[in-house]
Amino acid sequence: MAQLRLTDFFGRTKTAVSITGKHGTRAHKAAILTPPGSRNDGAVPTPPASPRTPTRSAAPQIPRVAGRKRSRREMGEETPGGERGGKSARKRLELPRDAGPETASPPSPAPLQPPTASRTCIPSLEQNSGTTPRLEQEELAALQSRLQRMRMKPPPTQVPPVPAGVGAELRSRLQSLQGLEQRLRAKAAGNGTGQHGVTGTETPVTTGNSTQLPAYQRFHALAQDTPPGLTLPYKYKVLAEMFRSVDTIAGMLFNRSETITFAKVKQGVQDMMRKQFEERHVGQIKAVYPTSYRFRQEKNIPTYSSGVKKSQYQLTLEPVLGEDEQLCGRPHLSASRLLERRKEFHRSLVNIVKQHHAAFLAALSPPMEVPEDKLTRWHPRFNVDEVPDISPAELPRPPQEDKVSTAQEVLSAARGTVSTKMEKALANLALRSAEAGAEEPALSKAASPASTSSALKGVSQALLERIRAKEARRLQVLMTRAVEQEERLAMMGRLPAMARILRGVFVAEKKPALPMELLCARMVDSYPTEMAAGEMEKHLRLLAELLPDWVTFHAIRADTYMKLDKNTDLSLVTERLEKAAKEAEAH
Repeated sequence: MAQLRLTDFFGRTKTAVSITGKHGTRAHKAAILTPPGSRNDGAVPTPPASPRTPTRSAAPQIPRVAGRKRSRREMGEETPGGERGGKSARKRLELPRDAGPETASPPSPAPLQPPTASRTCIPSLEQNSGTTPRLEQEELAALQSRLQRMRMKPPPTQVPPVPAGVGAELRSRLQSLQGLEQRLRAKAAGNGTGQHGVTGTETPVTTGNSTQLPAYQRFHALAQDTPPGLTLPYKYKVLAEMFRSVDTIAGMLFNRSETITFAKVKQGVQDMMRKQFEERHVGQIKAVYPTSYRFRQEKNIPTYSSGVKKSQYQLTLEPVLGEDEQLCGRPHLSASRLLERRKEFHRSLVNIVKQHHAAFLAALSPPMEVPEDKLTRWHPRFNVDEVPDISPAELPRPPQEDKVSTAQEVLSAARGTVSTKMEKALANLALRSAEAGAEEPALSKAASPASTSSALKGVSQALLERIRAKEARRLQVLMTRAVEQEERLAMMGRLPAMARILRGVFVAEKKPALPMELLCARMVDSYPTEMAAGEMEKHLRLLAELLPDWVTFHAIRADTYMKLDKNTDLSLVTERLEKAAKEAEAH
């Protein structure tokens, strides 16, 4: 037997692929340590394989760099069945893809081919290989039978009976929904025509185009941080600002003896307000304040622009002034006169809104009538921003020679030259045009009060009339209340809380009387709302006026002292103040 040399083991190390499995390494070590005669009897002794030499197979091996760690996929490809060398053996159960649920059957498990190096850990797997497919086959058969029974089950043909009471309830709900749908359609139709039904609890609407306006215009009056009063709609305020701008520009041009044309005024107003100014707005100004300007159509006016020819007619404005408004022998539009004209324009706008407000009050149930000179605020349900826009007055038009514009002019010019049928058609058209021009625009009025709503059915009509009359009286008092009385009511509403703070100040100071300055300072510091010392003194004097037996003032030399009766029950004091506030609000 030839002697083995150590160098025979490292002949092919550069091209060999390493095997890193635990059992494979042990198998190769056993092969190296086994005597040559026991492994290859009767054959020529050959040098044993190196531990790094892989087992030869039919597939060619890709040479790789020695010492690189192999991935698990490469290790699985080297063992039969994709098993890991010496660790475990896994089965893969594959079902046929094209087989139906009735014909599908589980395939037989593939025979396991454990590697030669891990023969010792396969017997347990070979013993249990038949039980697992059998269990899976039984489960699959059970699922197939349940699916078949579900497919064979007939669908339900009869609907379960409905209780007798449920049908009547559903019918009543359906009727109520149909009635609601009809009311919504009627309301939508009323919105389109601008008329709404008015009851004692509903709000009449005076116009139907409010949906086209943005929200900051429709709710302009609600967003004003001013005390309640006769506020104007947004579009009326814009028109008042336009009149102020027109008056400012016209005053400068008039005092410089320049001819005031609409083109000059339009450019100046648009630059000042950043809004579009058109002849329609001039017509509205004339409708609100007819005696503010004289309007004419003149030509041969220097324009200094290429857009307007000198021979064309232009609309001119001239302020109307009195005989005494002169400076150096000629008329002059002073700043004080501009302020008076602005106030007059504002009063005219308020009077227009008052007319719509009177129409609104007349449409209520019961109707209300408030004198315009005593009106200090609008009705709470009167939507100021929905007052219709002002119709523009007619402005002078440039004369048009040899041009017909109406059917009457056409008829008079073509009389005798056209047929009889044409003359009759022109006469009818002229008659209809004359009738349409004779109609005057009427004020927007709300619809007549609608019948009693379904929610008030069963209530006595006399009781409803008394409630509505009482509400009307309360609203009438509210609309005719003066500004001074409104301020006094607001002060009386704050007195109950101030009375509690005032008693606490006297208890903390432990004195029967305190000077007015010190007392006002303590009250201002303790009151939750910020208030000046002068306003606090007004509240304290009003408190002494309403409760003279609880609070009194004493003037000693140059100072004023307040004395408070601590023995009086505070709950009685607050009750008397609240009662006085309610009585004042009712009157």
